[in-house]
Amino acid sequence: MLAGEVYSAIDPDLLRELNAVKDTIHEYNALKPSAFAERKALLKDLLGYVADDEFFINQPFFCDYGKQIRLGRRFFANFNFTVLDEALVTIGDDCFIGPNVSIYTACHSTDPTERNTRQEWARPVTIGNNVWIGGSTTILPGVTIGDNVTIGAGSVVVKDIPSATVAVGNPCQVIKHLPGYQQ
Repeated sequence: MLAGEVYSAIDPDLLRELNAVKDTIHEYNALKPSAFAERKALLKDLLGYVADDEFFINQPFFCDYGKQIRLGRRFFANFNFTVLDEALVTIGDDCFIGPNVSIYTACHSTDPTERNTRQEWARPVTIGNNVWIGGSTTILPGVTIGDNVTIGAGSVVVKDIPSATVAVGNPCQVIKHLPGYQQ
């Protein structure tokens, strides 16, 4: 799965791991919002890497495995942040995620017969430093978003977005290059 090769989505070992993570996520989402220390401790155990203690993820939060999520310094995600992390999801420093943002790494066949075999594959998602992702944005498998980027609310990011840009829409497209920033 992590190598990007085809795997069975109904593999018993994967299903056990998914259910264990769902239990942890349920526990996290059930904690009082004021239980900062408990919430951070659960996430630090669940996530693959967290650069510092200056991260915050509003409840509810959802992910598949957690351990394939890497967060840079000073990370913030608003309500309903969803990460399907069958492949690595790397998010840089000083990134801010609006409400209802989803990041997907899992891929499925467009052929119904193949899809019904429950075979899938995954592609990593990489988000650079100093990135703002507007609310209700969806980021699809295999996408890289550069540094110093703003993604407008409601965007569907289907291809790479270069550094020092503002991008919006469905499909998400660059509408502005930021002067004074390295591209």
